[in-house]
Amino acid sequence: MSENVFDRVNDYGSVKITLASPNDIRSWSFGEVKRPETINYRTYRPEKDGLFCERIFGPERDYECACGKYKGTKYKGIICDRCGVKVTHSRVRRKRMGHINLAAPIVHIWFFKAMPSRLGNLLDMKTSDLEKVIYFQDYVVVDAGDTELQRQQVLTEDEYREAREKFGPTAFTAMMGAEAVRELLDQLDLTELAFDLRQQLNETRSKQKKKDLSKRLKIVEQIRGSENDPTWMVLDVVPVIPPDLRPLVLLESGNFATSDLNDLYRRIINRNNRLKKLMDLNAPEVIIRNEKRMLQQAVDALFDNGRCRRPVLGSSNRPLKSITDMIKGKQGRFRENLLGKRVDYSARSVIVVGPDLKLWQCGLPKKIALELFQPFIIRKLKQHGYADTIKSAKRMLERRDPEVWDILEQVIRNHPVLLNRAPTLHRMGIQAFEPVLVEGNAIKIHPLVCTGYNADFDGDQMAVHLPLSFEAQIEACTLMLSINN
Repeated sequence: MSENVFDRVNDYGSVKITLASPNDIRSWSFGEVKRPETINYRTYRPEKDGLFCERIFGPERDYECACGKYKGTKYKGIICDRCGVKVTHSRVRRKRMGHINLAAPIVHIWFFKAMPSRLGNLLDMKTSDLEKVIYFQDYVVVDAGDTELQRQQVLTEDEYREAREKFGPTAFTAMMGAEAVRELLDQLDLTELAFDLRQQLNETRSKQKKKDLSKRLKIVEQIRGSENDPTWMVLDVVPVIPPDLRPLVLLESGNFATSDLNDLYRRIINRNNRLKKLMDLNAPEVIIRNEKRMLQQAVDALFDNGRCRRPVLGSSNRPLKSITDMIKGKQGRFRENLLGKRVDYSARSVIVVGPDLKLWQCGLPKKIALELFQPFIIRKLKQHGYADTIKSAKRMLERRDPEVWDILEQVIRNHPVLLNRAPTLHRMGIQAFEPVLVEGNAIKIHPLVCTGYNADFDGDQMAVHLPLSFEAQIEACTLMLSINN
């Protein structure tokens, strides 16, 4: 993958999520991760071809290769002939990806374990049957030939043996595992399938059958419209996310704290390497089958450990955090980091009643006010000659000198603050108030503004935001002040 892709990271018009083809995954990657080791515990440097390899993911130290031959920005862009590391900034370790070439194909757990099962709907198979095939319990008929067997019919080990004796070993083809699923997906003609489903939909009178057919037709049309290949649901290659997103940290005690993803990747690499070795040794089919099943389970745990029948447990008997756990939910990557961000000049506290306040006033705890108005206080301290530098002004703030409180009183006069109570469903959910300094840690509000906020005093919390510019302050006073709402 070329480095200049990172420079165009903000140059986009829209975002589209699609299935990744094996070629796409390899194009993102800077190299194959072949070994399960992370770092050398004597030198504390990343192992070559391991999960933290500097050749694949970039240098640990800014503009310095792994062996130390090239140091400094004058060598920027040079690839070291000894260690193979490109001399660049260490922040590329947050962006560069690797990959693991799998010895056997693996079905992505999101597409067969999720409800509703996309693979089950597309192939018109029960999820339980699909699971048995994927985990090498049962066979599925891929090509029935001239026998009385049906295509996609699921056979147990005994039924498969009987069928072979009855029809002969070459009369039909039955497979198990991800190879079988890929073969079935490969045989699908989506255009023809969509036409057949529409015909069946017009002919049937059963409500339940209509519901099932329309679900299946919807998935077929979505895959056709998005130009995705259904076989991409079966993986040949697993992407390895950048090492700085799954860090390994040395603690003061000498132990290492590591991301759970490193353990999950290590399991995949160990099982994958073992499977490759067994295949090279022409091991018996039973052993190879068992190893493939274990590789499938290891990849399942990496993508979604919570959906596995037996989740992989960590040292304290808790399930390891997989990629799905990192991106889903309130603390996930999307809601926590992309859709919502922490805001400067804001605070949060419990609200209590302030019956002595005016309708347009709110009681702001001194601790919060001191933190929110810090830059304004520092400027005033310098203007009045109480402090010569920002550093000395900050020291005065830390010591809570009497001059600080006098300045704070001046600063908050005619400087409104915004109070917001989630969920902000209408304009009264966020209003402006004139702050009044109060003791304690709770924000005080007038009882009559509670209706607009739909607030009560049983532990509700409110966020305080500080309008910085002069225009924002005027707008807050004229449009958002509680008496104007």
